[in-house]
Amino acid sequence: TRRGWQRIGPALLETIGTYNCVNVLLPRDAAQLFQSEGIFPRRMGIESWIAHRQIRNHKCGIFLLNGEEWRSDRLILNKEVISPAGTRKFLPFLNAVAQDFVTLMHRRISKNTRRSLTIDLYGDLFRFTLEGSSYALYGERLGLLEESPNAESQRFISAVETMLRTTLPLLFIPPGLMRWVNTKLWRDHIEAWDTIFKHADKCIQNIYQEFCLGQPRKYSGIMAELLMQAELPLDSIKANVTEFTAGGVDTTAMPLLFTLFELARNPSVQTAIRREIAEAESQGPRELSKVLNSMPLLKSALKETLRLYPVGITVQRYPTKDVVLQNYCVPAGTLCQVGLYAMGRSPEVFSNPERYDPLRWLSKEDNSFKALAFGFGARQCIGRRLAETEMMLFLMHVLRNFRIDTVSKADIKTVFGFILMPEKPPLLTFRPID
Repeated sequence: TRRGWQRIGPALLETIGTYNCVNVLLPRDAAQLFQSEGIFPRRMGIESWIAHRQIRNHKCGIFLLNGEEWRSDRLILNKEVISPAGTRKFLPFLNAVAQDFVTLMHRRISKNTRRSLTIDLYGDLFRFTLEGSSYALYGERLGLLEESPNAESQRFISAVETMLRTTLPLLFIPPGLMRWVNTKLWRDHIEAWDTIFKHADKCIQNIYQEFCLGQPRKYSGIMAELLMQAELPLDSIKANVTEFTAGGVDTTAMPLLFTLFELARNPSVQTAIRREIAEAESQGPRELSKVLNSMPLLKSALKETLRLYPVGITVQRYPTKDVVLQNYCVPAGTLCQVGLYAMGRSPEVFSNPERYDPLRWLSKEDNSFKALAFGFGARQCIGRRLAETEMMLFLMHVLRNFRIDTVSKADIKTVFGFILMPEKPPLLTFRPID
C-alpha cells in the first residue's frame, strides 16, 4: 500500500507464495530495471490462460511467451500494431466507432425531456472499447452500439466479460488443481476462451473468403494484414489477436471512465481541452494522425489519469543480470516490481500528487520513467498505440459534443480486481453543446 511505502521507504522486499519480490517506486530505479532486462525481457504469466492454450493445443501469443519465440513474434507484430505507419491504417476504424458512440448518446438524450443524461457509463464504455478494438483487429463491426446487438455479438461480449471476471480468482489457484476439481469457475473460464477463439476462426474464414473471391484489396484490419503478409504461422496470428482482444477492453474502458470523472470535477481543464480540440479542427481537413498530434493537452490528460489510476498497479520484470536498486544488490532472475500506483501519488516524484493537472506533463521538467502505465522498453504493451488513439478519438468526439458534470466531486475509492477500478462507478451527466 501507499502507506507501507511511506513507512518503509523507496524499496520493499516481500514474499509472494514461494517467491521473493523486490518492489521499487522511484523513476531512477525503474530506469535501472530497464537497463538490466536484456533482449528477452520476462514478466509474470497468467497461468489459467496458459493452461487453456495447453488443453486446447493452441499457440500462446506474445503476452504469454518469453525468450526467442517472444522476440521473433513481437518484431513482426510491431509493424502492424504499434508502429506509426500501422497505427495510421486503423485510425479511421476507431474514429468511426467513436462517432457512433456520440450518435448513441445523442439518441438517448433526445428521449429525455431534460435534454441531459445522468448515467453509470462503464457498461457502455466496455461495449465501445470492444467494438473499437474488434473493428481494428478483425475488420468487422460487432454492432454493440446499436439498440439490439445480434445474438452472436452478445455471445462474444459475454465471453470476454466472463473470461475477465474469472481470471482474477484463478490467479491464486494452480490450474492443475482447478482442472482436477473441475469447478464451475474453471469451466466458465475455458468455455469463454473457446468462444473467443471461435470468433477469431470465423473472422479468418471471412478474410480468406474475400481474398479467394478476388475482391479489391483494401485495408481491413490488423489480422487481415498479418494473414496476407504470412510472416507468422496462422495459429500464432490467431493466438495473438485473441490476446489483443482480451487485453484491450476494460484496460481502455477504465481509464476513459476515470478521465471523464476527472474532467467533470475539473471543469476548467475540460474547457481548455475543448478549446484545444476546436483549434486543432479549425486548421482544415488533415490526416487524423496530424489532428491528434496537435492536441498535446488531451494526450497529457490521459497521462495524468494513468498516473493517478494506473490500469495495472505494478510493472514486473525479472532482470537478466544482477542489478543495484536503492543500494541493494538484487540477483538476476528475482521478480522486481515498479509500484505505479505508489509512484503516481508520491510527493517525492510529483509535486501536489493528489491534484489532477495535465499541464505537469507539458512542463520542461524531466519526466523520464514517470509515465509507465504501458510498461517500458521492448516489452511495453503492444496495444499502446491502439489504446491511446482509441481513447483520444473518443474524448475528442465526446468533448466536442457534450459538457460533462458529476453528481459528486469527492475522490473515488478504488479496488484492484485484476485491474484498478472504482469501488462504485461515478455517475456522470452529459449535456449537448448547442
